[in-house]
Amino acid sequence: MWFEIFRSDIDAAKTGETMPSLKLLAIGEVMAEIRQDVAGGFAVNFAGDTFNTAIYAARALNANGAVGYMTAVGEEPLSLGLLDMAKSEGLNTSTITQHSTRNIGIYSVATDAAGERSFHYWRSESAARTLFSDSQNIPELPEADIIYLSGISLAILTPLARRLLWGALDDRRKSGRTKIAFDSNFRPKLWEDVSSARQVMNAFWDITDIALPSIDDEMALYDDASEADVIARFAQRDCRRIAIKRGERGPVSPHIDTSILPDFPPASQVVDTTAAGDSFNAGYLAAYLDGASEADCLLAGHALAAKVVGAPGAIMPR
Repeated sequence: MWFEIFRSDIDAAKTGETMPSLKLLAIGEVMAEIRQDVAGGFAVNFAGDTFNTAIYAARALNANGAVGYMTAVGEEPLSLGLLDMAKSEGLNTSTITQHSTRNIGIYSVATDAAGERSFHYWRSESAARTLFSDSQNIPELPEADIIYLSGISLAILTPLARRLLWGALDDRRKSGRTKIAFDSNFRPKLWEDVSSARQVMNAFWDITDIALPSIDDEMALYDDASEADVIARFAQRDCRRIAIKRGERGPVSPHIDTSILPDFPPASQVVDTTAAGDSFNAGYLAAYLDGASEADCLLAGHALAAKVVGAPGAIMPR
């Protein structure tokens, strides 16, 4: 088995410290976002795919401290600003560690006259890339109803870190106390090569309870010829819930016949599609945690995403 590891590696992470009990724990990287405004100035915020989901889920659940975020940041002012922002959003930050020599990642985004966005990244040496990198110092996973991560969460990790994380998640899932939610969120430039990405994604899909893929990502990663091929492939997986995102056309699930899918009203206006998929995941997971049916979870995810794309930036104002 590709992810066969020694359980002693996982046990080495046990510190005996009391960990929080959460509704949702999201794992990944959050970066400082430097956005150019129309006047040519710059504004700083914080964003990252799983971080965006954590914030929107915390808002939807409206329960302070019920959603946690696991990452590593630095000790410099931007990292401290991120910690303040996360706390102000009601996130549990006890699983955010601070690295003494590495800093938070940074990206800039600018929009031209035609509305096209361009991104530049400074993240290759970010603190988040050290997560799970040492088998003798694996961050302990707190108790959580759902642990959520994405393909981006995995892409920034070393191969050893991916194996260690897989083992920790597999153990937690087998305990019956935690569901694993996963979104492939495929970004080719972050991976060694497509073959490695497929291998890793397959391994994590195998331990996924709540699948939250996007049709475009899956077609690009697996060379599927059509949308129907993606849906058929997921229909063969043993996932408790599946939501395949299709943008403004609304999500589908192999568990629900397309003829009886609810209507998914389009967004009243589209200003910025940043975090559309992230906010969908948040709406879906929050509804799931509230006991909603699969169809109602799809509706909740779509409704939140339709709202988020009407505002600029990854994190819309409250």
